Amino acid sequence: MTSIATTPGLPVPSVSGRLPHLLPRLLPGLLLSVGVTAGAFLLQAVETRLFGRAWLEALVLAILLGTAVRTVWVPPARFGPGIAFSGRILLEGAVVLLGSSVSARAIAGVGPALLVGIALIVAASIAGSYGIGRLAGLPPRMATLIACGNAICGNSAIAAVAPVIGAEAGDVAAAIAFTAALGVAVVLALPILAVLLHMTPHGFGILAGLTVYAVPQVLAATAPVSSVSAQVGTLVKLVRVLMLGPVVMVLSLLVRRGRGRGGEAGFPLRTLVPWFIAGFLLLLAARSAGLVPQAALHPAGLVAGALTVVSMAALGLGVDVRALARAGLRVSAVVTLSLLALGLAAFLLVVLLRPA
Repeated sequence: MTSIATTPGLPVPSVSGRLPHLLPRLLPGLLLSVGVTAGAFLLQAVETRLFGRAWLEALVLAILLGTAVRTVWVPPARFGPGIAFSGRILLEGAVVLLGSSVSARAIAGVGPALLVGIALIVAASIAGSYGIGRLAGLPPRMATLIACGNAICGNSAIAAVAPVIGAEAGDVAAAIAFTAALGVAVVLALPILAVLLHMTPHGFGILAGLTVYAVPQVLAATAPVSSVSAQVGTLVKLVRVLMLGPVVMVLSLLVRRGRGRGGEAGFPLRTLVPWFIAGFLLLLAARSAGLVPQAALHPAGLVAGALTVVSMAALGLGVDVRALARAGLRVSAVVTLSLLALGLAAFLLVVLLRPA
């Protein structure tokens, strides 16, 4: 398997070089990744036309389609730099843009008790999910990917954490594939669970915001219940997304400590805080200060989504299907158990916050 940051034998090209000289090296792999992305969006459109909604989003379809291409055809070396660039740099740019989706005002609107509860649940979920993964025999990096994906925001968290911990492409693809499939099941099951448990719209919004992976999925799960559930769920979900920055910073610190045991005396700030997380936090601060025009928020979200899909297509182009299949059973079991534990913790928080 190959690193998420590389294709076979090829490092990520330095973007500090002159673009006119760099572009010819990147273009073949970029065009291939964009082509796979276009195919993924086309398949999503077909799903929507046939079934009324896309059960598998373009992000997941891009991984599957890229993996299918890689299975029947191994891209020649000239495609490597562009695929590597798409799989890492474009993804990091998408994480930066994600900062515009959260503001300090939205965070304050959650309330201190719920805010503390969200932070504690995210931390406990990461620790518990990692422990489940290690007990199941998963490698530390794979267990970390699943833990962060379940606890924070599914595919986006997995993709953001992967380059920080040096995860391999096959591990990332496996984690995303299984969390995405389970995410669809959660969206379908939660409204039924709300009825069975006689949950209030506000309580159900909290539960959905803490357990569903993506903001659109939160809306899909809560909208059939009530508008209050959708509003609360979206807000809780956005605060949960905010946990991505601190978690990546902590992981970066831990990785640097592990590598520095041989005698490194300290760790430069730029190595502890990846540039894209610094950008994420700066954009969040700009949004909070009103420096980001309202009209720019929706386009920023669209660009972030598109860049993420392109990067996932590139990721799929580097996946070894045989290695992915070997990890399947254990990964699916760990993802399922971790999500069940997260759901239970979220429900207990709803009960604790319920007015007397």
